[in-house]
Amino acid sequence: QVQLVESGGGLVQAGDSLRLACAASGRTFSNYVMGWFRQAPGKEREFVAALSRRGINTYYADSVKGRFTISRDNAKNTVYLQMNSLNNEDTAIYYCAARDSALVRVAVDLYAYWGQGTQVTVSS
Repeated sequence: QVQLVESGGGLVQAGDSLRLACAASGRTFSNYVMGWFRQAPGKEREFVAALSRRGINTYYADSVKGRFTISRDNAKNTVYLQMNSLNNEDTAIYYCAARDSALVRVAVDLYAYWGQGTQVTVSS
């Protein structure tokens, strides 16, 4: 089992950047595919980005492609989400999640471990 704690959320203006971090503890971090998801008020939780266990393969939702970058540092047991050119539609609670598999997937229900979330609010 792995425990996840997100940090780095906050209130920013449209066009600003923000970097989220997710610290993992418990079992070997490099065994897990890692993902970022988000949930806006009144909406379902949606996929944002994911990357493979060694960080070689990355996947993004179309809505964030070219603006967000997911990365990981297995030595620090941490996954990051660099968010640039933020807009109002990026306002949501952002969750990091772990999947105990070698296969990267984007479906919410395929990730067994979740952090508590961090709020990102973008004002115009």
